[in-house]
Parts: sequence; C-alpha cells; structure tokens
Amino acid sequence: MANAHFKVPKAVNEPVNSYEPNSDAVKSLLGKYKEMNDQEPIEVPMYIGSKEVTTENKKPLTSPHDHQKVLGHYNYGEKKHVEEAIAAAMNAKEKWANLPWEERASIFLKAADLISGPYRDKINAATMLGQSKNVYQTEIDAACETADFFRFNVQYMSELYEEQPESSPGVWNRLEWRPLEGFVLAITPFNFTAIAANLPSAPAMLGNVVVWKPAESQIYSANVIMEVFKEAGVPAGVINMVTTGGSNIGDVVFKHKDFTGLHFTGSTGVFRSLWKTIANNIENYKSYPRIVGETGGKDFIMVHPSAKALEVATAIARGAFEFQGQKCSAASRAYIPNNLWEDVKTQVLEQVNSFKIGSPEDTTNFVTAVINEKAFDSIAEYIDYAKESKDAEIIAGGNYDKSEGYFIDPTIIVTTDPKFKTMVEEIFGPVITIYVYDEDKFEDTMTLLDETSEYALTGSIISQDRYAINLALEKLRDSAGNFYINDKPTGAVVGQQPFGGARGSGTNDKAGAKLNLLRWVSARTIKETFVPPTDYRYPFMG
Repeated sequence: MANAHFKVPKAVNEPVNSYEPNSDAVKSLLGKYKEMNDQEPIEVPMYIGSKEVTTENKKPLTSPHDHQKVLGHYNYGEKKHVEEAIAAAMNAKEKWANLPWEERASIFLKAADLISGPYRDKINAATMLGQSKNVYQTEIDAACETADFFRFNVQYMSELYEEQPESSPGVWNRLEWRPLEGFVLAITPFNFTAIAANLPSAPAMLGNVVVWKPAESQIYSANVIMEVFKEAGVPAGVINMVTTGGSNIGDVVFKHKDFTGLHFTGSTGVFRSLWKTIANNIENYKSYPRIVGETGGKDFIMVHPSAKALEVATAIARGAFEFQGQKCSAASRAYIPNNLWEDVKTQVLEQVNSFKIGSPEDTTNFVTAVINEKAFDSIAEYIDYAKESKDAEIIAGGNYDKSEGYFIDPTIIVTTDPKFKTMVEEIFGPVITIYVYDEDKFEDTMTLLDETSEYALTGSIISQDRYAINLALEKLRDSAGNFYINDKPTGAVVGQQPFGGARGSGTNDKAGAKLNLLRWVSARTIKETFVPPTDYRYPFMG
C-alpha cells in the first residue's frame, strides 16, 4: 500500500463545443446520430452485479420527434430483479468500501475522460435521439455536465477527506468519513443525462453501493452511461441498473433493512410519496436513511422598471423555451412592469416567432419535441385552459401536433390574474405566463410572487437599479435556491452554481457541490490518547 496524501487533478469545466455549421465537431456528432438512427434496434439489458439481465417483457424505446421510430427495446424487470440488484450491491459493498479512495477517484476521472473523449458523440447522439435535445443543449448536458460532475465530485471528495479536527497536547483526533451502512437507491429523470449519471455515481464515489432506476424515457442514453461505467472500471455490483416500475422498486427497497439513502430527482408528488413510505417503514432500517431530492419548480423572471427590454425578451426566449421548457429550472412565469411591456412584447414575439421547430438532426432548429405523449397531453390541456379563459390571452404559439412527433409550439400566455392556473402550477413544457404589473408596485409584486407558488427552485431579477436588485435579494430570499441577476434562471454550471431549491422544490442539497457529497458519508470521530492516565483523581481534588 502506498503511504501518501494524494492530490487529485484540479477540476476544470469541460469546454463546450459551439457546433457551428460545417465544423468538424458537428459533422462528427451528426455522423454518429445518423449511424445510431440507422442501426438495427438495440436491446438494453438490466445491469445486475456482473450480469446483463434480460426478460420476456420487452418495451420499446422511441424518439419523441419521430415516435414511430423504434430505437430499441428495454427489458422490463420484476420485483425479483430488484431483490437481485440489492443482493448484488450488498455483496460488492465491503470490498468497494475498503478500496482506497484514490482508486475510486481514478475510476471516475477515467469515466470523465471517456465521456468527454471517445464516448462524446455517442452519449450526445443517444440524448438527441432518445430525449430530443438540440445539439447545443445536448452538448452542455450529456457530454460536458456529466464530465464536470465526475471531475468536480472527485475534487470535493478529496477536500472532504482532508477536513480533520484539531488535536490537543497528548491527543490525536481524527475524523473518518465512512460510506453509509447499506445501499442507496438512485431515481433519475428523463430531462438531463448528466443528472442520470450523477445521482448513482456521487454516492458510489464515496464508497457506497447503488441500485439505480432511470426514467423509462431516458433508458437509451442510460445504457451508454452504464457502458462508460463498465469501461472506466466500476466493479460489478457497485452500480446496478434496473428498469422496472416504481411500485416494483418501492415494494422491495423501502421494506429492506439495508436501505440507507434515496438520491432522487423527479416530481414533487412522487418525492413526497416516497418520503411518507420511508417514514412508515423507519423502524425496519439499520440506520435513518438519508433523503436527498430535487423536485419541481415554478421558476420566475422578476423585471424591474429600469430593466432593458431586449435583455428581458432574450431571458424569456432562452429561459422558457430551451429544451422545450423541460427543465426544472425553466422560466415559466414572468412579472413585467407596464412601462416596459410593449417593448418587451414586441421583441420577445420577434424572437419566438423566428424559432424553427423540428428534429434535433437539423441544427437550425431551436425547439424540438416534448418527451412523450403523456407530457404532450398534459401541456396541451394547460394551453387549452388558457384559450378558454377570459383572464388570459395567448400571444404566441398555442398550437400542437403529435401526428409524427410530440411537437408543441412555444407558447406565451398573458394573464390579468396573478394567481392564474398557469402562473401557479408546474407545466414542464414550452409555456410561459406573463403578468403585467403597475410599475409603481415593484415591491408589492415581489410579495405576490413569493406567495404564488409552492416551489422555490430558481428565479431571476432583471434590473439596472442596484437598490432594486438588493431589495429583490432580500424580499425573494426564500423564493429560489438558485438566484440570477440580469440573466435567465437556467444554466447552472457544476462547480460554479451549485444547484437545488427548497420548499416544494426539494432538500436543497446542491448537486455539483461538496454539500451533496456530505449526505453520502457517515462521520466517525477517533480520539487516541498517547499516555493514558493511571489515577482516577483530578488535580481539583487536592
């Protein structure tokens, strides 16, 4: 064994390809996209221990922008497969936990280089095909943010292990950062490939073992993540991927004595239900489980009368409609003063009406399809509600068509009711609702904003007045876990803006920060006395 304090390479954010027309990068990516689109449908197994498990129940994986296109099939598991995954994880636990931390670090640093190097086109193409992201949104997410999570988490792990207590004369105090006693369940969403990679890998990096359930609509790119984990050297059983229904997962995992943590990104309703289930089984567990969740959002743009109209319009166009608004951070409500409204309206309509919509293979398309029919139908219901309401007007979009793909036009609703349904409820699609307020009621409108939604994930203030910015920071202190000044409320970068919110938006454990890693370790204090006392009497006794 080596006796040294190892320094890991300093984490640096992965450079983002701009994919300019006819560049080598875009030609390479589109070549991989075509290759994967044209290949025979693949079969995605479950990864349980050292086995790639298949079942008789095959379910199709399709492209949202071309829902008749079958990319492959995944194997739908049963409760027994969840049980097998837990057993495989627990069998791997002792050896993995005892592996020196620098060896675990090396594995995930290699995974980062694989993602940003030889797997870059494959992970990006898989995300474009299976999740309908345009080339730039895909690059930011699948390649760059995934690599960033791996590299920065290794750095944070190193920093965490270096944190040690003070020692008094004659005593050596040490702090040991143990993995949790059991297995962690990771449940990941469809909308970010990077989240799907981070939620199982962050606990694993700290020596934990994981059962991972990806979203059905992200399994195509999840399979590439598992390929990267295997090539990087993640041992069998450390991260087990099971593809089955939530009830099959819950009925087994939350009754198991070795369940020790939940790493979750998804809907607020599901997270609350899981928390209740865990609480109802609390006496069954060896330890109190760690519960980490990032859930919904009703994210805002608050505009001060001093703002510049073009900056507001661009923040809306990008913040609300990139990746079809399918980001938990997407701008879905805006408060605009009446002195700016006409200028903002003119400029945002000019931008939104210039959007091209279609397949991500055409790099001139800004907007593509929403993820599936269920999402399409839900978003369409909100649009129809606005169409039929006397309190709202649709000034852009409002149309939708699922004949070939799940396409919804970017939609802007203007309402006279600040508590209108689409101002309050999470839609998770390309829809933003605007409330025009009296320019003299800036502070009152911020109070209204704060009281409108149960969520508190992201938000922004756009203003040229520094006093107004400072007031917004104070008034909206609890309204958003990620707050932006003169910007859209999306685009958090690992290592720069740790991500997460509170209230109905989650536990605010900040993915992309050391705070998140602290949730996956259990500290043990060790005190060693070099010369132990030999008499019970203290000096005060005389």
